Parts: sequence; structure tokens; C-alpha cells
Amino acid sequence: MHELSTMDMIIKSVLKAAKEKEAERILEITLEIGELTFLNPEQLKFAFKVLSEGTIIEGAKLRINIVKPRIECMECGFKGEVKYEGPQIHILTSYLPIKCPECGSFNIKFLSGRECTIKSVKLMVKRGF
Repeated sequence: MHELSTMDMIIKSVLKAAKEKEAERILEITLEIGELTFLNPEQLKFAFKVLSEGTIIEGAKLRINIVKPRIECMECGFKGEVKYEGPQIHILTSYLPIKCPECGSFNIKFLSGRECTIKSVKLMVKRGF
């Protein structure tokens, strides 16, 4: 379950940024998660709830936007969204059965679908008067 370790890193990053901004509370976090990370959104939400307990993140809203895989074919130049044949991956080789839908080539470059990004954080900042 790599969702727990992934969420742990996300929370640590958010807490570090919040400390630098002298935030009192984190209100909302928006993530962009690529389908090809194979991160389960429900497990991420569960890990978020557990790991945020007792921190300024506790009670914050977690938004997860799923990013579809997009490729660029190095053979025919196709750029666009692709479908993959489910989680039929060989774990030892990290092989993904994704090919160009136009020419069938496996010589592709991923443009999206493998990201795990903190897109935005809404926080409440201390005000000094």
C-alpha cells in the first residue's frame, strides 16, 4: 500500500509550507494524481484522515483530481489521450501495456498520467495587527 507513504510525504510537504507561511490551519488541499501511478483515491483519503490527526491539517478538505494518461508517439507524432489495458503490469520490469493508438508503436513518451502533484493548498494565516 504505497498510498500511506505517498500521503505521508504530501502531508509533510504541506506542513513545511504552512509553517513557512505561519498558517494556523489548512482548509483544503487539491492533488493531481495520474491514473498510471495506480494510487487508489479512497486509500489516499483514508491515509489523509489518519495521518492528519493532531495536526493543523486535521479536518481539511482533500480534493483529488485524476489525470488521464496522454502520450506522444515518437514514430508517427500522435499526441493525445490513451487507454491502457488495466493493471496488467509486470511489477519487476514496470512494463505498461500502452502503445500508440494510431500506429501501434511502443516508442512513446508520457505527457501526463504519472504525476502526483500538490496543485493547491488553502490555508488560514495568522494576522498580526
